[in-house]
Order: sequence, then C-alpha cells, then structure tokens
Amino acid sequence: MSEQNCFHCGLTIAKNEEINFDEKKFCCNGCKTVYEIFSLHDLTCYYDFEKSPGATPQDIHGKYDFLDNEAILSKVLEFQEGNTSIVSLNIPHIHCSSCIWILENLNRIQPGISISQVNFPEKRVRITFNSDLVSLKTIVYMLSSIGYEPYISLENYETGKTNVDRTLTYKLGVAFFCFGNIMLLSFPEYFEIKEFWLDNYKPFFRILIFVLALPSFLYSASGYYVSAYKSIKSGMLNIDIPIALGIIVMFVRSTFDIVMNYGSGFFDSLTGLVFFMLLGKMFQIKTYSFLSFERDFKSYFPIAVTRINTDTSEESVPVYDVLKGDRLLIRNQELIPVDGILISEKAEIDYSFVTGEAVPITKVSGDKVFAGGKQIGKVVEIEVLHSVSQSYLTQLWSNEIFQKKVLQKHKTITDTISRYFTPILLLIAFAGFGYWIFFDANTAFNVFTAVLIVACPCALALTAPFTFGNILRIMGKQKMYLKNALVIEQLAKVDTIVFDKTGTITTNKKSNILYEGNPLSDQNYVLIKNVLRGSNHPLSRMLYDFLKETNKIKIDDFQEITGKGIQASIENHTIRIGSAEFVGNLVSDSSDIEKTALHIKIDEQYLGKFVFQNQYREGLEKLFSTLSKNYEIKILSGDNDGERANLESILPKGIELIFNQKPEQKLDFIKNLQEKGKNVMMVGDGLNDAGALAQSNVGISISENVNVFSPACDAILDASEFSRLDYFLKLSQKSITIIKMSFVLSLLYNIVGLSFAVTGNLLPLVAAIIMPLSTITIVSFVTLMSNYFSKSSLKRL
Repeated sequence: MSEQNCFHCGLTIAKNEEINFDEKKFCCNGCKTVYEIFSLHDLTCYYDFEKSPGATPQDIHGKYDFLDNEAILSKVLEFQEGNTSIVSLNIPHIHCSSCIWILENLNRIQPGISISQVNFPEKRVRITFNSDLVSLKTIVYMLSSIGYEPYISLENYETGKTNVDRTLTYKLGVAFFCFGNIMLLSFPEYFEIKEFWLDNYKPFFRILIFVLALPSFLYSASGYYVSAYKSIKSGMLNIDIPIALGIIVMFVRSTFDIVMNYGSGFFDSLTGLVFFMLLGKMFQIKTYSFLSFERDFKSYFPIAVTRINTDTSEESVPVYDVLKGDRLLIRNQELIPVDGILISEKAEIDYSFVTGEAVPITKVSGDKVFAGGKQIGKVVEIEVLHSVSQSYLTQLWSNEIFQKKVLQKHKTITDTISRYFTPILLLIAFAGFGYWIFFDANTAFNVFTAVLIVACPCALALTAPFTFGNILRIMGKQKMYLKNALVIEQLAKVDTIVFDKTGTITTNKKSNILYEGNPLSDQNYVLIKNVLRGSNHPLSRMLYDFLKETNKIKIDDFQEITGKGIQASIENHTIRIGSAEFVGNLVSDSSDIEKTALHIKIDEQYLGKFVFQNQYREGLEKLFSTLSKNYEIKILSGDNDGERANLESILPKGIELIFNQKPEQKLDFIKNLQEKGKNVMMVGDGLNDAGALAQSNVGISISENVNVFSPACDAILDASEFSRLDYFLKLSQKSITIIKMSFVLSLLYNIVGLSFAVTGNLLPLVAAIIMPLSTITIVSFVTLMSNYFSKSSLKRL
C-alpha cells in the first residue's frame, strides 16, 4: 500500500488514523479543521503556493488567558488609541509564500482585523485591529487554530530584549574546529613520511578525518544546500547552487579516495572552504549591520519640537533632547514625537500616519497621547511620559504610507548580472572538468571546485548596498537625512529642481516686518500673538517670533485653512489672519500686489497688515548660479509677485518664477513637468508643499525650527546646510560612478580568478581564502572611494 501524506501539513498519515474529508486525506482533526476554516472563507488557494505548507495546530487551551489582563495587554500592544490597536507578533512557523499570503489575509478570517503585514526575515506579523470587534486574545487563538501560534514573551516586551540568532556563529565555530583538527591529522599525509606507526594507523586517522568532516559538511554548510534547493525549486539559479555543488563534489570524491585507499581526499580543503566562506559571510553581515545602524537616522533625526521651560518661555529643541517630564507645545498640523499626557483641556488627534484611519480622535485633559499623532486645530500642551521613542519614529518613517514607488535600478543591475552569472559559471566549471578529466582526475576535480568557489559574485552583489550605505552615513553626518538608499539613485537622475519660496529660499529667522494700518491696541497684540502661536506656516512663525511676549490665553476655536489663513475665537473675539481675500479686505490698494503680507481682521473690523521684507538664505546666489549650469531651476510661491524684481536681480537669468500658487497648483505644476519627461526634485518646507513633495521624484523638506516631519518627503535637509545642496547632488552622482567602478573591479577579479582555476593552477582551499578577501576588497574600495569623493566634492565648494 502506498504511503499517504496529509493534504495540509504533508506528514505521513499513521496506519488506521486517516481522516477523509472533501476527497482529501488528513492526519488529524486539527489539520482537517484548518482546511475547513480556509474553505469556509474561500482561502483554499493557500495550498496552491506551496505543497503541504501548513503546520498541525496544537492544543493551547488556557495558555493565553493572561491577555485578558489590561496591564499586561498594554505592554504587549504596540499602539492603542480609541478602538484602534496595533500589535506585532512573532510567528516562528512563517517559512514560505503560503504563510505570507494567509497571514496578510487574516481580515478575511477574523472580523475586526483591518490590516496585517508580514516581515518575513524577522518572522513577524503586524496586525491592526478594532478592539471593539475583536480582542488580542481572540486573534492569538485564531492564529493558533490555523497553525501559526505566536511566541509571546512578556520579558521581551518589558525589557526590550530580543532573541539573537547565533546560528551562523555556531556553524562558524564547528567549521573552525573541524578544519583545525583535520589540518593537524592530515599533516603527515602532506609530506608522505614513511614511518611504522604512521603507516599502521593511517586508516584510523583517515576514518577520524572523515568523521570530523561530517559536522562541517552536514551542519556548517547546510545553509548553502537549503538555499540551493529553494533556488532550484523556485526555478531561479542563485549563487549558492555552484557553492553547494562544489562542496558535495569534494565530499563525494574525498570519501571515494578514503574508501578505495587512494589517499586522505580533500577533507582539509572542504572544511577550510566551509570555514572561510562562513567567515566571509560573517564579515558581510557584521559590516552591513554596522552600516544599517549608522544609516538609521534615529540618533540624529532633525525633527524639532517646542519645549515650554519652567519660566514659561518657549524654545525649539531637537526631538532627541526631549526628556520625561518636559512640557511640549504642539501646534496645528504638528506630529506628536513622544508618548505623553495631554495637559490642555481638549485636543483633536489624527492618527492616520499610524493606523491609516483619517478620523480625528478627541482627547481630554489627562488622556494619554501616542507618538505619531498629528494635532488638528488649536495649540495644545502635553507632558512627556517617556524620552523619545526613536525606534517608533523610525518605524513611522518606514511605514508604507510614507513611501513612494520608485525604480530600484541598482537592484535590477545586480539581479540581472547574478541571473546570467550562475548558469555561465556552471557551464565553465563543467567544461573545465570535462577537459581535465581526460588528463588527470585530481586536477579535474580541483578545477571544477575552484571555478565554482573563486567566481562567487558575493562581492558583486554587495557593491550597491555597501556604496549606498556609506553615502547615507556620510550625508547623515552632514545633516542631509535620506529616508532610504533608493533616494540616492533618484537624486542622481534629477534634471529639474523646483524650489518653494517662503520658508525654503527665504529664512524664517531673518525678516524685516513692518505694520501698515490702524494702530493696534495691547489687547489686539495679545489676541494676534496667541492665534499665531498655534500655526506652523513660515510667515506665522516669523510674525510670532517678531511680536513681543504677551500673556498666554485660552483659544476657544482654531482653524487653519491651507493657502489662505487662520480663523480663531478667543474670549468672544473672532480673529482672522491671512491673505487679503481671506480676511475680506475689499479696500483697493495697488501696492498690495508688490508685498508679502499677513492681513489682520478682528471682530469683522479690518485693522491692517504686517508686511514682510524677506531675507534670503546665505549662499543663495552662489548655489543657484552653480545649479543653473546643470539643472533647470524653477521657483514656486504661494505669495504675490512683489518679490519678482528682487529675485530676478540676485538670481541667474533663465530661472522661471511662478507666483500665487495654491498647494494643488504646485502639485499640478510638478506633474506637468514629469509628463514632459523631467526628473523633478522639489525643495519645500514640508508644510504647505506636501502634495508637491509627494508628487516629485525626490522631495526634500527644509528643517529650521519647526516640526517638519512629513510623509511626503524623501529627505530632510537641515536649513544650515541649504547652500550645500549642490554638493549632495554631486555626491549622489558620484555614488553611481562608484557602483559602476566596483562592478568592473568585481568582474575583473572573477575573470583573473577563473583563468587560474580552469588551468588547474588554483586549489579549492586557496579559492576559498581568496573569496572573502574579494569581499573585503570591494567593501574597502567603495568605502575609500565614497569618502574620497565626499571630501573632494566638499573642497570644490
């Protein structure tokens, strides 16, 4: 009778325990139940991705009752606001495409779950759910019922510790032990010493060498076999195939030599090969982890927030300087950077950055507010509960909502080369073996193995990520903070640059402000100052800083209309601040069209306007003069064209100036340029330019003294480094040059190595030593070249 396997988990069905259901065979009721669940929700295509992908559900009755405890639940949940909760669960059983597919379709199995996202490398699933409809305990039991029981350790949640995977370290240790001892036992064989005791015990030593080689062959090298098998199964040839094939050939040949008493075989070379390859892999992982840490902007993130000091004065401080107990001022449209307690009477918080739900949540004094929420309306104060949760901000920055769909050209180049490299490499190896087998079997096996090892394109694959990683680190240290490595490539392709005017090429810190109109009373100044306090618009911030300090009073109602102005109610007074059209100034004044101004209206009485004589950023003329040689430059502004003559006098000819642009018009302007085939970089202040920043190929937000954290931007540039924008563009172009140079270097290395290998002049062990050295060479090359170009470009400024 043929052996039967369970349709769900693939395990052999024990005799007399077969369960038949829906014309399929199952090993137990658990597997049958999972199949029923998937069938009920029309999810049986789960089995189409992989053959027998599931796991048998275990009986966990009562195991997760602790999730009913609110105190424990608050530690486990990543986010909890209103009825929206988010949790990240470790699912050890995630192993294939079926697992990913079913875990990202949990909303079809369990009502109340809105989104589930799988992080396959970390074996985690991030679930957003409605706590009014489903509890975390129910979700955990549901996951367990379909064979994906999560691993929940409260110790990890309380201490922040995570389990470290030391598998590679263990494999490296075993490989080193086997390699060292086999080299010692093989020593007499190298010199062919004729000695009585050595000759008598030679068979014993060879068997001992064989036994010592087994752990290295079966355990240390297992990762290469698994990777090669998965690659073949998926129909794609990765680089681990020739490596695994070379190891297996060496093992079979060496075993044959010992059995036939031809010699001790190549076990010393085999174990040495495995050791040096694992050492190279360890080096790659450690170095790349270091770069990944440095390119994580959380340690120098330029987001700023207003802190209220004990003497009630206000100052703008970097977010990472915020400590527990500090009191923060959060203005309209600002992102809350920390978990805190609301001090103000009431607040409207938009958590769409975190949850995807755009409905504001009402909070009252004493309520907890979470990092990532955006304040809507009047200014509020919060007291910090914890120092900045930088990892959480990093998670927000990496959220899918914040990402743009960009071409990953450097990955395509690497993947294309690897796709053709492996079959060509196998062809060369077999051709070399076929040629040498007619002359010398030992040389034939050496050639075959050495070719497979020496031509490993690991260095080729590392070129792009290491180059971009180092450029990210360099730019970060110089206050240009990129969201990810792909932004560098996008920067290198830019041919058109669009600048916003107010708050971008003008500075918020320097401006000559004059008042024109009816005299303002002290009471008027108090009302205006307190209304401006809640706004994040560059002109509002400039005027707020310009006006003298006044008493802080409660704002009853606050509304900021993008591109128009502010309307607020204070102590039965209605205040409007903004454009002439917004405040309803019908008085004709021909000079208005030549001035950037904020008009004031209190209780239906138009009082006058504050006129701004903008101060442009230092180095603006030189920067634009340099950029105009290589890029098409355009300036967009929401203000009137009163500054046109001034700008035309200080900027190079040919720069297009467009005024009176609303946010949606800025977006359409960018879109029109892109339709003409332009690669557009938008430089704005991150507030009213969100649409244009999102539409552009690269969006750069200028950070000065406000919270500029924007989901639309790809990079944040410290305002003090604005004049060096050309430097960052040149550096991005140089990074592409470095990648191309590294590709050539890697290919030259492989050509030279192969020429020695196919002629029989390169032993497998030597090839194994050279392989990690090539990785070191490439990493050193890209590091040195990126540092060199960084310094050389800086000197030219």
